[in-house]
Amino acid sequence: MEANLQVNILFCPFLTKLAGKNQLRQEFLRLVLFRSMYSYNQIDKKLVSERVEQFADQMRRYLAGRLDEEHFRPLRLQNGLYLQRHAPMLRIAIPYGTLDSTQMRALGDLADKYDKGYGHFTTRQNVQLNWPQLERVPQLLGELAEVGMHAIQTSGNCVRNITSDPLAGCAVDEVIDPRVVCELIRKWATLNPEFAYLPRKFKIAVIASEEDRAAMEVHDLGVRIRAAADPLDFTFDLWAGGGLGRTPYIGKCLFQDLPIAELRNYLQAVLRVYNLEGRRDNKYKARIKILLNALGVDIFRQRVAECWREERENALVVTRQELVELVDMFALHLPQAQEQNSTGAVDNAALERWQSTNLLQHRVPGYCLVHISLKRPGIAAGDLSSDLMRAVAELAECYSHSEIRVTHDQNLVLPYVLEARLPQLYQRLTALGLAHPNRGLVTDAIACPGLDFCSLANAPVIELADELHKQFPDLAEQLDIGPLEIKMSGCMNACGHHHIGNIGILGVDKRGEFFYQITLGGRDSAGAVLGQKLGPAVPLAEVGNALRRVVDCYLAIRQDNELFAATVARTGVEPFKEAAYAMDYS
Repeated sequence: MEANLQVNILFCPFLTKLAGKNQLRQEFLRLVLFRSMYSYNQIDKKLVSERVEQFADQMRRYLAGRLDEEHFRPLRLQNGLYLQRHAPMLRIAIPYGTLDSTQMRALGDLADKYDKGYGHFTTRQNVQLNWPQLERVPQLLGELAEVGMHAIQTSGNCVRNITSDPLAGCAVDEVIDPRVVCELIRKWATLNPEFAYLPRKFKIAVIASEEDRAAMEVHDLGVRIRAAADPLDFTFDLWAGGGLGRTPYIGKCLFQDLPIAELRNYLQAVLRVYNLEGRRDNKYKARIKILLNALGVDIFRQRVAECWREERENALVVTRQELVELVDMFALHLPQAQEQNSTGAVDNAALERWQSTNLLQHRVPGYCLVHISLKRPGIAAGDLSSDLMRAVAELAECYSHSEIRVTHDQNLVLPYVLEARLPQLYQRLTALGLAHPNRGLVTDAIACPGLDFCSLANAPVIELADELHKQFPDLAEQLDIGPLEIKMSGCMNACGHHHIGNIGILGVDKRGEFFYQITLGGRDSAGAVLGQKLGPAVPLAEVGNALRRVVDCYLAIRQDNELFAATVARTGVEPFKEAAYAMDYS
């Protein structure tokens, strides 16, 4: 019943009376708030709670010396716990990138209680706490479970958190809300014993539009939903073998227009072929992309088809009733948009500039999607303080029906904002320092934590992201440059997706000094493309200047409104190489 209640909280006078009574206000929101997101049922809650208890016992045995590191490692990893350079790191799942305000507020409170007062949003719609004390992690997981959150399968050689389009349910170009399909997969994959110890980690992304807003083609498995005359009889294309890291590959389309009823059977067939034939002798050659390319796409496709025919299970067939229930769960029940007067003085020029970059069209008239940039000067990309987490939760309650989305490029989205209330929201975001109008521009760079935190990194990355703000301080110039995606990684594991950046930056250790390899022309949508190597690695002190010259070269040679990746495809990297290496970095 709660999921179907339609209450216009934006204009509810009762909320105003409760403004200073936070606990009562939260209870009111919990009971009557509009929902367009999955809420854990009793089975989910029991599963998560039992998992927390199991891990608490495993942690006690490990700390007491009764469980050695070799046996503890896979257990902690499948509960999202890493041992990083300076402290443990806990990776928390945000299934298909959807959070409610209660969860965001809880993340802020837990970051204060167990960490150093901030969290890091990642490229796969997770959030990481970088400083929890090892012995307190089970308690932290227990408090996450109280708000319907967990860290199950956010690491380890298993099916990881399912990611999707952050605009799901709101995008004008989607066939169906892709979270419906994500939820079908999540229920099937969570703690599935057959796939708990795969040769290597396994990542799945689901989209329902031609535009890929989830980097589907560089996942181990990608699902693209296709339209059908009957909305509940849609089909899907199945992609496999994508991935970055040491040996980057763009995924291959295995099958087209498969019936949605066979979704889980085909996923099971892919995973069984991989589980049986994937390499286990070398973790660098254990991903499904290596197996698919070793066999060839045609043979791999044949193996999957044979497995599907021989091992298909009726119990895995997706029923129409399942789809009906999930479609209803995620259905939009937005109140009709109403006019409302703006309050307070607004810088109209600044507001229009912000709207031109950080707003997207909503499929419901009168509403819009608002991007909150987490790429600000002096702040590590994707980082958000505990105070700002609570502030975003408050904004979501006031302006976006208590819902927040996490994007694969480390930003946030308020998905249900009334156009009439944009001036008010802009004022509040500005006061919080969260109205930076740079979505998709040169300073909106993806960046992993790099050497500052990660034990695998070769070089720092955080300071390079800040260097972009110094090299391109003028937002008017950034708008003139236009969309330009820069992605940065501190090592070959490519957590910053550098291979598919319009400009990609990879940190390397060269003779004990920090150098950075630059690639050009990659992209993660409209047909993903790997970038081309520009030339010799550049020392840390000169990376910013080299990027400045690369962008200046682009401005000089682009044709009409040609985007950066298109210019590189047309000219090759030679013009940029000449500009970038105006100084000798060898």
